[in-house]
Amino acid sequence: MPEDYYKILGVSKNASPDEIKRAYRRLAQQYHPDKGGDPEKFKEVNEAYQVLSDPQKRSQYDQFGTTFEQAKAGGGFQGFEGFRDFSSFADAFDFFGGGDQRSSRQRGQPVEGFGFEDIFENIFGGGARSRGRRSRGADISADLEISLEEAYRGVEREINLYKGVVCPSCKGSGAEPGSKVKECPTCKGHGQVEERTRGGFFSFSQVKTCPTCGGAGKKPEKVCLQCGGDGRIKDSKTLKVKIPPGIQEGQVVNLAGQGEAASMGGQPGDLYIRIHVRPDPRFRREGDDLVYDLVISFSQAALGDKIEVPTLSGWINLKIPEGIESGTIIRLEDKGMPHLQRRGFGDMMVRVKVKTPKRLSKKAKELLEELKREID
Repeated sequence: MPEDYYKILGVSKNASPDEIKRAYRRLAQQYHPDKGGDPEKFKEVNEAYQVLSDPQKRSQYDQFGTTFEQAKAGGGFQGFEGFRDFSSFADAFDFFGGGDQRSSRQRGQPVEGFGFEDIFENIFGGGARSRGRRSRGADISADLEISLEEAYRGVEREINLYKGVVCPSCKGSGAEPGSKVKECPTCKGHGQVEERTRGGFFSFSQVKTCPTCGGAGKKPEKVCLQCGGDGRIKDSKTLKVKIPPGIQEGQVVNLAGQGEAASMGGQPGDLYIRIHVRPDPRFRREGDDLVYDLVISFSQAALGDKIEVPTLSGWINLKIPEGIESGTIIRLEDKGMPHLQRRGFGDMMVRVKVKTPKRLSKKAKELLEELKREID
């Protein structure tokens, strides 16, 4: 059973997102393998943060507790497009004999090679057995922070992940170099075994993952000494991530095949990178539009002026019409953020704020009095 994610990060259950982020950063630095830390502790901290940093996952975890188990690394319950794992549904069928799968789920590991066909085979005793079903590695997620300018232009960044990778010694086969991989003697290469049980006048049949080969349908004569026959090890990997122009806060970049490696040469999982865009002190983003506050003097508002203002593509000269009022918005077309994955840009809204002087010299007051008489 997984530990309490709040206890792992050392925060209370009502901790704010900033408190959770600070706790994660501190512990990640403490346990990072590259800094001599504990790899298993680092994995626990990363797993806890992936859940508690996501409002939807955190809500589900608070509701379901330890049965949540990271929504089985399938991206949570955020619609069908991210729902890849039906293991929680399959829990309801444990009375059909899925003891091996259940023990795996209780350890917080993804159940490999278990789908709806297994459920129906268990219910109806289906005799059709698939041969050597390939496993799939777990999906993983990470967070990446970029500036607003990087979101405007697009950027390529490097991230370092500690994850399951293909064993370099056996190349994922699980066999010691020089050793052969043969058909599993228990399941005869099917990856599954059928058990029949008699009870009175009835005979029950259930199909289970082969306990000898774990569903691979094959087994090495001599297991790899480096990975213990699993075909994968834990290691740090540096990946380059291309962030497209126009990406917004909270959007996710998917790197297919860059998640956890699968056992025995199966298909790797995916990597989901959630993007966080740092606030820019100059601009406020509203979709693909930008808002910029321009403070001008009373004389500039009355007489008009030309003022240099910043944009994300460089400085431009902005004409201030005479007699402009405070709060007026000047729209600069195509000076906002680029539209994500399509042509064009948003606009930039320059909101004019007229600054009223608080201290005036005697001469300035006299001039203003004269101006008042002139324009009234």
